[in-house]
Amino acid sequence: MKKTEHLTPRARQEELVVRELPDEMLIYDLRRHEAHCLNQTATSVWKHCDGKTTIKGIMKSLAKELQSPVDERIVRLALDQLAKFHLLDEAEALSVQLPPEMARMSRREMMRTLGVAAAVALPLIVSISAPTTAQAASCVNSGCTPGGIPCCVGTCKAGGICTSP
Repeated sequence: MKKTEHLTPRARQEELVVRELPDEMLIYDLRRHEAHCLNQTATSVWKHCDGKTTIKGIMKSLAKELQSPVDERIVRLALDQLAKFHLLDEAEALSVQLPPEMARMSRREMMRTLGVAAAVALPLIVSISAPTTAQAASCVNSGCTPGGIPCCVGTCKAGGICTSP
């Protein structure tokens, strides 16, 4: 395992659909059927995870982009969240760990510890699971259709008559 000061995280690129918006990034994970919305800080950290840049390097780049000093704990928190949502390469994700004192902190405690100015820079990833195509198919149970046959949307004729067996 790499020492944390030499850790060079790499963002996962395979099986992801990425759309960049002005202040956030949307990532759909085709493998896990999950959608993630990264705020500006999390987006910036993810973009700098090229497998070459160290945590200190990411911290410096982020500070330059935000035009404000950035605490290393903010970068570590972003990396922890990216790893948690499987947005880093698997081998790198195993190396990313929050220091024990940070692992127990809530977001509110983190803001208090880092200060109000850092609250704006806190990384945020909102994630939802999306159903697979089969899970998303809407069906009416047999008690609601003529003849007692389960019927899925798109398989009914006019008048609600089910055409599927």
